[in-house]
Amino acid sequence: MEKHEDVQYCFQDRNSSCRKALLSTSIYITLYIFFSLISAVTVFLNILVIISISHFKQLHTTTNLLILSLAVSDLLVGLIVIPATTVAIMESCWGFGEYFCVFEFYIACLCTSLSLGNLVLISIDRYVAVCDPLLYHSKITITRMMCCISITWCCCIMYRAAIIKNVVNVLVPSRCLNECFIVEELHWVNIIDLVFTMVVPCSVIITLYMKIFVVARSQARKIFSKEAARVFGVKTVQANKSERKAAKTLSIVVFNYFFCWIPFLFSFFFVSFLSDNLLSFILSFLPLVNSLINPIIYAFFYPWFKVTAKHILTLNLRRS
Repeated sequence: MEKHEDVQYCFQDRNSSCRKALLSTSIYITLYIFFSLISAVTVFLNILVIISISHFKQLHTTTNLLILSLAVSDLLVGLIVIPATTVAIMESCWGFGEYFCVFEFYIACLCTSLSLGNLVLISIDRYVAVCDPLLYHSKITITRMMCCISITWCCCIMYRAAIIKNVVNVLVPSRCLNECFIVEELHWVNIIDLVFTMVVPCSVIITLYMKIFVVARSQARKIFSKEAARVFGVKTVQANKSERKAAKTLSIVVFNYFFCWIPFLFSFFFVSFLSDNLLSFILSFLPLVNSLINPIIYAFFYPWFKVTAKHILTLNLRRS
């Protein structure tokens, strides 16, 4: 009888509703503070990137437009997806209704597609810059890049809306009541969606960056081989540094996204094998951390960001 009294439901008069998760107050508060900090830092860093590129005219370049687009999608993750996901994971009782449940799922999928779409555009931009530098400024212009970014956003918005409308089901009678639980009914659509929105873009990114790496290494060898003929041994070291720099850039760009998403996708398709709730919890939150890492990779590694961030934080925005 004591165990029965300890059980609490979202609706106390309906045993078919979800059971409330009973966590100690210290753990409950600690987890909320931790995820709130992740959300706040994600929002803060991406706002810094957005203000830097938007305000300072010197930063209005094609590559920075892509970084700006990526920062906007990551900002949505920090503002909406991370807080909503935190509540959905921490609270067994979903009190925001069915529509916000669908909206949160839609924004999460949309930001995923936007992030990957921006990474594809960035890889194309870097490929042209490295492999065809003489024609880069004629091929990649501000107008063309803005059109590509706009098309990417429109396609992602419409595609995800169509998936939500035709495939996703929120009301699941077999589940308990008052829970935000999403089910995609057509399994073959899931496979096509995975291939179209994840496998193909990732393949494009890997292929382009592999070509960038090969071309950059070849260019470094050609440049320094001439100097090595005059000063043997000295320039060979510099060539090796260039190769390592190209390899480092490749590994940072590709590894970050794959590190955040592959474990989650594995757990999503093999969820029945994951009995550890803590592991499932970490894997489900790991992709969201990608939005925190993105501004560090695509902005903090650029020298201009430290300068612009200093101007923004000191409210010295006159230099534009």
